Amino acid sequence: MSTIQDFTGYAPTWCPGCGNWAIGISIKTALSQLGYSPSDVMIAFDIGCSGNMNDFVNAYATHGLHGRSLPVAIGAKLANHKMPVLAVGGDGGLYGEGGNHFLHACRGNHDITMIVHDNSVYGLTTGQVAPTAQKGYKSKSTPTGALEVAVNPLTLALTQGATFIGQSFAGDITHLIDILKKAIQHKGFSLVNILQPCVTFNKVYTYQYYLKRSYKLPETYDKGNLQEAFATCEELNHEKFALGVLYEIERPSFHEQLSQLSATPLIDRSPYKGVSEILQQFI
Repeated sequence: MSTIQDFTGYAPTWCPGCGNWAIGISIKTALSQLGYSPSDVMIAFDIGCSGNMNDFVNAYATHGLHGRSLPVAIGAKLANHKMPVLAVGGDGGLYGEGGNHFLHACRGNHDITMIVHDNSVYGLTTGQVAPTAQKGYKSKSTPTGALEVAVNPLTLALTQGATFIGQSFAGDITHLIDILKKAIQHKGFSLVNILQPCVTFNKVYTYQYYLKRSYKLPETYDKGNLQEAFATCEELNHEKFALGVLYEIERPSFHEQLSQLSATPLIDRSPYKGVSEILQQFI
């Protein structure tokens, strides 16, 4: 069985106290506890502080263009649908530049796990406002306050067809590991939104801020109830943060509905030798 050390790459260069440290440890621990080895897993990283984890986690990994890690993850899953595939990025890349890919990944129910470092800023470029910041948030790019209302990724995922929606907090590693394991094991599109303080550029959404405004879902919570899930996800608009599995149902994933993939993964098939072989089928 693999250990967390097997998934450990280069030493991280994140700021001391950054929530990325806890997220990186949690991802490696979750994969190890699920019995995977580095060669079993594909991770598509976005660009930014979160994307730098590409060097810090030992697994098959790639960088997508900014906001484009989801298409890379989906392509990898279609090529080898027996392999667990993760997409890791920040709220700027995955909800901003990649917002269109996010919506279509939900509605297609692609069997990947999307892990979002949600800190409301573009940390790598020194703190510009990101889509999940509340209206009025002041940053380098919005010195008089953000004019737009915040994106609510939880309700977006719910209304567009995601079959697993989880939320956790970088200040609670034990909880985060548990949510990540459940998301990775889920068959279908899984969103894990992680409340991740940026200690350098975001002095509003701090560890103390989230500790005061977050709560863990009770055991009586019905994660399969759409109406209850929407009410819980909508709390994000009012700066109230439910932690746990907010929604989970079963629905066929995208690759399971493709007859072309029913026999064997694409990666296991013998490739065509050339154009002439393809043309021969039409002669």
